[in-house]
Amino acid sequence: MTAQPPRRTGRKARQSQAPAPRADYRQLRNPFTPQKAVSDDECQAIHDTALRVLEELGIKVLLPEARTLFAKAGCRVVDDMVYVGRDVVAAAVTTAPKSIRLRAINPAHDQVYELGSLIFTPAGGCPNMFNRRDGRGPGSLAGYQDAAKLTQFYPAMHKMAPSPEPQDVPVHLRHYAMNLTQMTLGDKLAFVYARGQGQVEQTFEMLRLGYGLSDAEFENGSWASTVINTNSPRMLDRPMAQGIIDFARHGQMTIITPFCLAGAMAPITVAGALTLQHAECLAGITLAQITRAGAPVSYGGFASNVDMKSGAPAFGTPEHMKLQLGSGQLARLIGLPWRSAAGSASNAADAQGATENTCGLMGALMAGATMCVHSAGWLEGGLTYGYEKFVTDMEAVQTVAEMCLPTKADAAEIGFDALTEVQPGGHFFAAAHTMERFDRAFYPPLNADLSNHGSWKAAGGQTAEERATQVWQDALAAYTPLAHAGEVAERLAPYIEAKTKAGGAPPMD
Repeated sequence: MTAQPPRRTGRKARQSQAPAPRADYRQLRNPFTPQKAVSDDECQAIHDTALRVLEELGIKVLLPEARTLFAKAGCRVVDDMVYVGRDVVAAAVTTAPKSIRLRAINPAHDQVYELGSLIFTPAGGCPNMFNRRDGRGPGSLAGYQDAAKLTQFYPAMHKMAPSPEPQDVPVHLRHYAMNLTQMTLGDKLAFVYARGQGQVEQTFEMLRLGYGLSDAEFENGSWASTVINTNSPRMLDRPMAQGIIDFARHGQMTIITPFCLAGAMAPITVAGALTLQHAECLAGITLAQITRAGAPVSYGGFASNVDMKSGAPAFGTPEHMKLQLGSGQLARLIGLPWRSAAGSASNAADAQGATENTCGLMGALMAGATMCVHSAGWLEGGLTYGYEKFVTDMEAVQTVAEMCLPTKADAAEIGFDALTEVQPGGHFFAAAHTMERFDRAFYPPLNADLSNHGSWKAAGGQTAEERATQVWQDALAAYTPLAHAGEVAERLAPYIEAKTKAGGAPPMD
């Protein structure tokens, strides 16, 4: 990581400051009517075909315990293939909750996970990190801590995320460091990797111990959630199946999310990819419900297409957005809340990256997603967490959040007095109506420069990516330590020390 820090030039160079959002974005509701990719009849046909896939073709389940649970529920099991009847699926969809209470140590960050809600999470799962000051390199614990602070700083980010993943911490100990970071540097919703029963159980113990929760309090709502990625096509591996079971038994939410890339791990058509995704989602939802009826579980869609020249995944494409719309239709058909995702295949926080991510955000909004994952900071198809990318994406996230806020149209807002005051051919700059509102009427950009060319040039002529470096540094400088952090760290220190000495918890193969 050898890049040099950018220079700030000119007398009007941006001063160190972290602009505070003008609005409360903590709990958002999507005010727009969800859009469709296919007709209602076609959506029903996709659903019916997905049920046929599960009944006739089956799904490969590698965890013996999961196969046993399916068999007890009345499914046909042959070796490691499970054939799930539509009656079993229907019963599971009936018991799956339609509204889930997501809990945070700060009740102000609690969320209601249901159709109509809109929750944003930053980039997840990135093994590398990049910023213009330090360049590109493996994720580190210090980098993860900085990313956690950025997530905490911006109210439109509702949930902590596992990026950049600290490669300098051994994987059998990494869950201690990552969970401690989330619990002490943030007070928002927590994310937990499902990497085997040992790590999951220990992370749950950390949440109970650090937050002082009884077993009953821990299961009164979902204090942690995880993403369950099926191995498309039609396979559920051991750690993912174990994660569904462990989370369900403890009353914590699983987000069943096939990663169906059309043309690679899924049929090349939008309808074909949706059919496979839907079948795999229904299988995961069913496993959660036969483990514990009523367990919090979410439908998930993260389908896109690949570049047929290279095989690389693509994001923010028309197909990605159509798959988002179709996913929303299927989730509403079975009545469950669901997650979508933004993201970018770009290698830089450039126009391509901004376009791809913004299209993904708008697709999630149009599709009525409950949660949009990877909404800020995702580079290289998820291989890298970008700090500048986080900032430029946050501009788009906050814009979407503003779109969710109510627009008033009472007499004061309509402003007939202002129309009376300003004569034909005049201007409204000095009107009383304007002067009363000028400092709060419009969204103040986080990173965008709205000055004219001369002013922009005099201030150094920086691009959006260059300006974003200062923005994330300002945000880190403005981050305020949380009141609960010391107590939580003190409670967890002996636990982490003892578990580390005992060898930690290796991930499940």
